Amino acid sequence: MADHGERLTIPAPGTDVSGVYSRPDGADATVVVAHGAGAGMDHPFMVAYTEALDALGLATLRFNFAYMEAGRKLPDRAPKAVPVWAAAFEEARRRSAGEPVWAAGKSFGGRMASLAVAEGAMEPAGLVFLGYPLHPAGKPEKLRDEHLYGITLPMLFLSGTRDALAGADLLEGVVARLPTATLAWQEGGDHSFAVKGTRRTPAEVVAPLARQTAEFVRRGAL
Repeated sequence: MADHGERLTIPAPGTDVSGVYSRPDGADATVVVAHGAGAGMDHPFMVAYTEALDALGLATLRFNFAYMEAGRKLPDRAPKAVPVWAAAFEEARRRSAGEPVWAAGKSFGGRMASLAVAEGAMEPAGLVFLGYPLHPAGKPEKLRDEHLYGITLPMLFLSGTRDALAGADLLEGVVARLPTATLAWQEGGDHSFAVKGTRRTPAEVVAPLARQTAEFVRRGAL
C-alpha cells in the first residue's frame, strides 16, 4: 500500500519514535492513531484506516511505541507507553491549525490512550477505540475498565461482535456506565474486524470504521 504521508521523528521520553503525518486540504480535525500490541504503525490496517480518514477530510498522525521502534515483541507497560502517546499527541497538536485533536487506537493503543487521559498526560477532544481489549482472551473476569469511569470525554467504542477480548454483554455493561460513550457494533467482526467466511482488503475492512469515526468526530459525539 503506497504511503502518502510525511514521515517524521517524534521526540519522546527515553527514545525518539517514528510517525507518519498527513493533512488534507481543509482538515477540520486531527486524529492521532496508535497501533495494537502485535503490529506497528505500518501494518496494512493502520495505513488503510488513516488513509480512509484522510480521504474523509481528517488530518492523521500514526506512530510507533518505543518497543515497536526498537524491534521488540513485548509491548511496553503503561509507564513507558503513556509518555510516548502524550508526545505523539503533542506533535499532532503542534501541527494542527487549532482544530480539535482526537486520540484513537487499535486494541493496546486505544487502552494506552485511555490511560494517558485518565492520568492527565494528554487532553484530546475525545477517544476512539478500535477493538478495546476489555479483558484477556478467555479471562472475562479480568476487566480493564476501572480507569474508564473517570473519563468524561466523548468516547466511541468500535467493536466486533465476535471479539474474544470484549465479550458483548460485558462491553455493553461497561459502556452503559459511561455517560459520554457510544458503542457501535461491527457485525461478525473479530478483534481484528475480520468476518469469518468473508475475504476483504484492508481498505474494505476499515471503510465503515473510518466513516463512523469521522461522523463521531464531526458531531462532537454529544
